[in-house]
Amino acid sequence: MNPTLRLLLARKSIRAYEEGPIPEEVKNQILEATFRAPTAGNMMLYSILEVKKQSLKDRLSETCDNQPFIARAPLVLLFLADYQRWNDYFLLSGVEGLCRAKEIPLRRPEEGDLFLACCDALIAAQTAVIAAESFGLGSCYIGDIMENYEVHQKLFDLAPYTFPICLVCFGYPTQQQKDRPLTTRFGREFVLFEDRYERLQAPALRLMFAGLEERFLQGGEKPPRVENAGQEIYLRKFAADFSVEMRRSVRAMLRVWSGA
Repeated sequence: MNPTLRLLLARKSIRAYEEGPIPEEVKNQILEATFRAPTAGNMMLYSILEVKKQSLKDRLSETCDNQPFIARAPLVLLFLADYQRWNDYFLLSGVEGLCRAKEIPLRRPEEGDLFLACCDALIAAQTAVIAAESFGLGSCYIGDIMENYEVHQKLFDLAPYTFPICLVCFGYPTQQQKDRPLTTRFGREFVLFEDRYERLQAPALRLMFAGLEERFLQGGEKPPRVENAGQEIYLRKFAADFSVEMRRSVRAMLRVWSGA
C-alpha cells in the first residue's frame, strides 16, 4: 500500500492534543497545500480565518455546542464560503454600467452560488486535513460552526456574502488518541452505485445498520421509551437542540445572503 492510501485509511478525528504550538514552517506548508485545492473555475470561493486569540477560541468552544477541546487546540482554522470578494470585484469593474448598457439585470450571488462556494471551502478544508496528517497532526471538523450565525457574524465581522461552513481544529494527538481504534464505516454496497441512485429498501437498510443496532443492544442504560438505534440517534443528533439551532441559523444566514 502506498503512503498516501495508508494515511487516508488511518485517518480519524482527534479531539485531544499534545501541548505546544505547531511549528510555523509546518503550518505554512499545510496552507500552501490548501491553496492548491481544486476550486470551481479557479475562483477560490473561500476564505480561511486562523483563530489565534485565546478569547475567540474560548468563545467558539461555547457557541459550537460546548466543546471544550476547541479552546485547547493549537491551530484552529475557520473555512468560509466566500462570494464577497468576487461580488465586490464585479462592482469595482463596473458591471452595473455594463448591465445597464446591455439592458440585462444585475445579478447578485444566490443560493446556487452559495452551494458552489461551500464546495470550494470544504474541498480546501479537507486538503488542509490531509496535508496536516502527513506531518503527524490530527484534526477534527466542527460542523457546529453553522449554529449561532448572528454571534459568529459579529465575532468575526463576516460580510453578507460569506458563511462559516466548517471549523477545523489541528494538533499533535495524545498517545491515547493515537491508540484509539478507528470507527467503522458503512459497506460500499450501501454507498456506491452504478449509473443511477438506488433507494435502499427495508432489508438493505436493516443490514446496513445491523452493526449500529448490535452496539445499541449491547450498550448500557437506554433512554426511556427508545426501542432501537434509529430512535436513539434521531433524538441524540437529528432532533437535538443543536440541530434545531443549526437549521434556524442557516435560515437566518440565507435571509442575509438573499437580501444583501
